[in-house]
Formats: sequence, C-alpha cells, structure tokens
Amino acid sequence: MSHLPVRLTIGQLAERSGVPHSTLRFYEDRGLIHSERTAGNQRRYHRATLRRLAFISAAQRVGLTLNHIHEALSELPDGRTPTVADWTRLSDDWRMELDTRIDALQRLRDRLTSCIGCGCLSLKSCGLQNDDDAMAAYGPGSAMLRPASEGGM
Repeated sequence: MSHLPVRLTIGQLAERSGVPHSTLRFYEDRGLIHSERTAGNQRRYHRATLRRLAFISAAQRVGLTLNHIHEALSELPDGRTPTVADWTRLSDDWRMELDTRIDALQRLRDRLTSCIGCGCLSLKSCGLQNDDDAMAAYGPGSAMLRPASEGGM
C-alpha cells in the first residue's frame, strides 16, 4: 500500500516529480495534467499525475512536441493509473514516428564529419561531397541528411 496520499498539493507533486511549480501550472494550462480545487481554491492532483509527468518527461527526451504528447495523453485515463494495455496502445501509435527519428539521427551521426563537418551543407561550393553541384538535384539544404522519402539521398 502506498504511503503517498491520493491527492497531492502542487508542492508535493513538484517535490515528488522533480518538475518545477511553474512547469506544472504550464502543463495544466496546456491540458497535459489536471487538478481539482479545494474550497480554498488550492490545486490538488491525483497521484496518477506522477505517471503522466514521467511520461511527459520521457516523451520530451525523445523529441516529441507538447502537441504530440497532449494528443497521446488525451487518450489515457485521467483519474487512474494507465494500464499496460493503455501504454501499449500509445506506444504502438508512436513507434513509426520514433523509428523515423532514430533513422534521421543515425544518418546525422554517420555523416556528421563528412557533411556537416565541412560546413557547406551541400552548397554549390562543396568540393568534398558535392563536386559539380550534384546535390542541387536533391533541392536546397542538406540532402545528405534528409530521408529519401523527403527528397534526400
């Protein structure tokens, strides 16, 4: 049995989650988390909010936007801890997007010294990777770092 109260003050939630008070209020304004108000108009958060905050933090670390996170959280229950089935459904929705991001990061890592390292980002003057402006056919910017589905190499 948990010794954590079912309803947490904003201070308790901030201390337990490591998320600053101001960020908690911002998340609440954006609809990412929810609170109830006491008769004295103080916020009280269900302890399941700790899981939502951990999820928000993990999602931000992998580069997901707050809009994507909000969409995902809107599918999860607000007054209870999400089940394994809830998390599985959510992770399946993001798997393809995360795989695309991983692929882009791997391409960036593999070409970091040859493409970005030269500083030209596939401009006409590149003598290292872009002799005779061959990269112009792929459009502006660093085509060597874009996925083929977006016009890159």
